Amino acid sequence: MSKEKGFEEMLDELETIVSALEKDDLKLDDAISKFTEGMKIAKVCNKKIEEAEKKITILINEDGGITEKDFTAE
Repeated sequence: MSKEKGFEEMLDELETIVSALEKDDLKLDDAISKFTEGMKIAKVCNKKIEEAEKKITILINEDGGITEKDFTAE
């Protein structure tokens, strides 16, 4: 059973791929392969960020009671 990679681990992999692509010493086929892999990782990371944003709530104390309000990044 394989363990799902965490966000930080995937981000590290993405940074490694970007560094490899920036070096400009890859053959075209290898660069395309790395780019494709990077795009897949970026898509998963983006999905994880979207899921986290949906879960974030702010607790606000109003009139002695606590209510939940959706988080909005400004």
